[in-house]
Amino acid sequence: MISVEEARARILAGLSPTPAEIVALAEAWHRVTSAPVLARLTQPPADVSAMDGYALRAADGSLGATLRVIGAAPAGHPFDGAVGPGEAVRLFTGSVVPLGADAILLQEDATRDADSVRVNEAVTQGRHIRRAGQDFAAGDEVVPAGRQLTARDIGLAAAANHPWLAVHRRPRVGVLATGDEIAMPGEPIPPGGIVSSNSHALAALARAAGAEPTVLPVAKDTQEAVAAVADAVAGMDMLVTTGGASVGDHDLVIQSLQSRGLELDFWQIAMRPGKPLLFGRFGADRNRVPVLGLPGNPVSAMVCAILFLLPALSRLSGLPAAPPATTTALAGRELAANDHRADHLRATLRTDADGRLVASPFPVQDSAMLRRLALADGLILRPPHAPAVPAGAEVTIIRLAALGL
Repeated sequence: MISVEEARARILAGLSPTPAEIVALAEAWHRVTSAPVLARLTQPPADVSAMDGYALRAADGSLGATLRVIGAAPAGHPFDGAVGPGEAVRLFTGSVVPLGADAILLQEDATRDADSVRVNEAVTQGRHIRRAGQDFAAGDEVVPAGRQLTARDIGLAAAANHPWLAVHRRPRVGVLATGDEIAMPGEPIPPGGIVSSNSHALAALARAAGAEPTVLPVAKDTQEAVAAVADAVAGMDMLVTTGGASVGDHDLVIQSLQSRGLELDFWQIAMRPGKPLLFGRFGADRNRVPVLGLPGNPVSAMVCAILFLLPALSRLSGLPAAPPATTTALAGRELAANDHRADHLRATLRTDADGRLVASPFPVQDSAMLRRLALADGLILRPPHAPAVPAGAEVTIIRLAALGL
């Protein structure tokens, strides 16, 4: 068995970002840029007023001075002329500062009388003027490559005059559940059968991570059935399977995909829950598809997806791939010494009277108890051979809400 860290590194080593595609700006939110976004214009394109008021020469703006108003320049309608000695032009926020003017007299610091204006507060040269290119200039990089676009980025790209953006294509992920006992929600459940939760949970996780998941039909417990479904994933960026990867007569994923050229990288990890996890590639040389084989137990599948699938989808999406972010909390109860497998305890989180975060693991950590995973706020990470710790000791946790889960 290999460690969690080694398994994650080996999965990520063989993955590359998806190719670029062009999308409309309105569809670009949360997509990852495949190239830098360069400004197509200068912003602002000219010196503009930051306030409502009057444009004048600073030399004429002394306290008590009276100037002749020679025109107005509403935003979008620049003044066709120049400001000379003793003259002013009425401006509004965003108006282009006319030639000859180098100061702004604020509206509230002025008294207007027909075609003249009186200065009630001396002006300062350059004050309240936004210089051309103050925000950015044509050719400036306004959004870097590899950035997951926020609403602020979308606004900036729009201001830089981009109606379309180059982004990485969303990763295409096939999700395959295996087993004679598996039925999809709403279907007849066979004797001794169970309803498949893994397919939909994993598809939701993949979608939250920016991928395009496809839930494949459940494959029965035969090599032919698994191999036949696997043939349908050509062109996908990853195949995620659940079940059929454990030791025994039903390690069908390995056997079935080997008949389709599976090159197995590793199988089994020193972790709990989720020991029977595999990774490899199958298919024709030019179109080899990475396959991540998750355990069939629903909690094991989801914990493994958090630790391995999410970083893989980040890499495929064009983002930096890294383990889920961790923080610290205080143990809500005593934790026993750990064995040779890294443990991931489902826990609730609360804040105590002193404002400290407390993580309390459920007393039963069975990997089939999906309801407790749904109620959990985080995972307590226990490294291999970790010693026992008392209640109140500091522990490392993953906050599930921070992952969008």
